Amino acid sequence: MINTKKQIETAVLIGVITRGQNAVQAKEYLDELEFLTLTAGAKTVHKFVQKLDRPDSKTFIGSGKMEDVKAFVIDKGVDMVIFDDDLTPSQLRNIEKILDCKILDRSNLILDIFASRAQTAHAKTQVELAQYQYLLPRLTRMWTHLQKQKGGIGMKGPGETEIETDRRIIRDKIALLKVKLKSIDKQMSTQRGNRGKMVRVALVGYTNAGKSTIMNMLGKTNVLAENKLFATLDTTVRKVVLMNIPFLMADTVGFIRKLPHMLIESFKSTLDEVREADLLLHIVDVTHPHFEDHIDVVNQTLNEIGVSDIPVIIVFNKIDAFQYVPKDEFDLTPIERENYSLDDLKNTWMANVEAKQTLFISATSKTNIKEFKDVLYSEVKKIHDIRYPYNAYLY
Repeated sequence: MINTKKQIETAVLIGVITRGQNAVQAKEYLDELEFLTLTAGAKTVHKFVQKLDRPDSKTFIGSGKMEDVKAFVIDKGVDMVIFDDDLTPSQLRNIEKILDCKILDRSNLILDIFASRAQTAHAKTQVELAQYQYLLPRLTRMWTHLQKQKGGIGMKGPGETEIETDRRIIRDKIALLKVKLKSIDKQMSTQRGNRGKMVRVALVGYTNAGKSTIMNMLGKTNVLAENKLFATLDTTVRKVVLMNIPFLMADTVGFIRKLPHMLIESFKSTLDEVREADLLLHIVDVTHPHFEDHIDVVNQTLNEIGVSDIPVIIVFNKIDAFQYVPKDEFDLTPIERENYSLDDLKNTWMANVEAKQTLFISATSKTNIKEFKDVLYSEVKKIHDIRYPYNAYLY
């Protein structure tokens, strides 16, 4: 009997500790890379970390460590090796010659995930443009090795069977995609204009922070929400009514550190919903051990797209993971981060982060949702009353 079950690909992850990065950060980055690998559909079997002043120009991690990786790959029959940083075309060629297996870098992996999750014409066009921009400087390597690659993760790129494709054709394709994207952007801009002057609220945050779950809760929608990175690519806009105030809410693509530049560029139009928002809800996964870094990444990205002047409410989500119930009145278990109560959280530094308004909720267990809705209603109403002063008395 023929086994038709799809074989799960195995991966080895590689990171480096450089002068500007310590061992704790390197571990966190590789943990995130492992989550990206899982999202792409592969299983991580080992992680290698190399301490260097700077990445090796030929093999990224140096010849000695590369031999260790090679021995492991051969011994375990690993399908691919994924690097947590971008590799140059020459590094890719050198590493493939040594390891003789599929080699991906972080950008390639993220692009692959985006390609598998793009649903609409808009998202597909943006991802395809980003893929070609990534591919262009790597043509020599790609066309040399594609003949022996058999698909799988990292191989969802455009034109994998067109070995004769050259730089001129790729540049022409990029130009056509940009024209197509501009046309789609124009249509979407018209759609945004047709919504009138309704108050607009945008959900922003690090990927997998729970934005789509909050969107579903408030808008009574059915936006895909799952425990994987980049579950949402297309911006979803829904009309929400809190008490007597209607407004528009947009669920946007999640941010992530080291997001490929070509993706930021091609997805800028998607982030127009953020630029045109009257209020931002910055959703933070408070259970993540390094959520402070996630806040910084999101703030940096918001500054890059020029929305630092829009009012922000920081919403610390998933607090149900911190709910601690004492066994009895004599339970003297120390109050650690893992068993903070809602009142404990409100008395931490997080309640006053960046002098912004902060809230603590669980969208899944509906913890503290009434306060969340009350604050959101109050902020939306302020904007609504300014925009419609003659109707303010009705509310």
